[in-house]
Amino acid sequence: MTEATFQSTSTPTSVSPTARQRWTRARGVVLAVVILLAAAIAIAAVRSNAQHGQLDPRSADPSGSRAVAELLADEGVSTRVVSTLDGARAAAGPDTTLLIAAPDLLTDRQQTLLRTAAENSGGRTILISPTSPSLGILAPAVTADPVTSFDSKLSPRCDLPAAKRAGTADTGGIRYTTTDPIADACYLSEGLPTLLRIPALKGDGDTVVLGAPDILYNSRLDKHGNASLALQLLGSRPHLVWYLPSLSDPSATEAGDQGFFDLLPSGWLWGTLQLFIAAGLAAFWRARRLGPLVPERLPVAIRASETVEGRARLYRKANARDRAATALRSTTRTRLAPLVGVPVTQAHAPESLLPALSAQLRGQRDGQALHSLLFGPSPHDDAALISLADQLDALEREVRHS
Repeated sequence: MTEATFQSTSTPTSVSPTARQRWTRARGVVLAVVILLAAAIAIAAVRSNAQHGQLDPRSADPSGSRAVAELLADEGVSTRVVSTLDGARAAAGPDTTLLIAAPDLLTDRQQTLLRTAAENSGGRTILISPTSPSLGILAPAVTADPVTSFDSKLSPRCDLPAAKRAGTADTGGIRYTTTDPIADACYLSEGLPTLLRIPALKGDGDTVVLGAPDILYNSRLDKHGNASLALQLLGSRPHLVWYLPSLSDPSATEAGDQGFFDLLPSGWLWGTLQLFIAAGLAAFWRARRLGPLVPERLPVAIRASETVEGRARLYRKANARDRAATALRSTTRTRLAPLVGVPVTQAHAPESLLPALSAQLRGQRDGQALHSLLFGPSPHDDAALISLADQLDALEREVRHS
């Protein structure tokens, strides 16, 4: 066949992928990108309707508190917003009301420092919807009930002047119990108050615990007696410090004198202890049962040579030359003792075996050499172990022939 004929009959080939092949390879990636874009758009659409500036006295959103701040300004009460612990501590004073919008966002160290500053200031501290972790530091005499109240309107049912003048208000939410006998417990829901006022031990200061922030919202301020109650609680002093805790506050990352285990949540420690207990129980369950060995008849007959070979392989795998040498010497001494007239019980005593052995061999072997062979140190390598086995066999043959 000529070159021209070969060129005309051959079929041209190409290694470049076709458009269909490219789409087949890339369609998985394209589908993943489309899903991610759709999810991002959906999240953005949902968050676009979210309300911003909750409990912020500068916010005009329904969940903001600008309305109450403006009403307080008309009454001559100045409102100052702070977002750091240092700012809140510095502003605390006898003529100041310190409102903490989110006590549960504070660390234990922040709460301790804030509690100390509030106690020494002689002013009023208002806690909005605190739960048990923060109450243990900011208001030790108060405990949060695990059952939340869903009542939208409650009556005062207490002797607190501000509550009696305000009348009914939206003070549901978290319910509390207190061990302070002189505390004012107001707006009871199923027998438990949703508003507490705890007087300070010294001075004219006090702490107000409010179970829900509804009376401060712009959208709820004109309902019932919410405005009256909010103005009286927040306007008892000429200055109001509105503390909005922030995660960017440098004090939130300061560990102080805490160690590594202090920074671990208590749940991790208990979980680790439970894991150790479970591991111990599992080990006890899977371990061999305690008690004497029970002989059991083997289902098949095993030749002695196979047993010896298997044991030798285990010794070799573990590099247990000392154990192997001890086994060889012990067996040889046990067999030699009856041949030289020594009881088997004294076969492993050099002072009994060696003199009888030398007498049997009629001095053909040196006593020191016999001691080194039968009671000497362990061989240092496999070649020395093989040599030891050969020498023991030779010694046994000599004794039998003599």
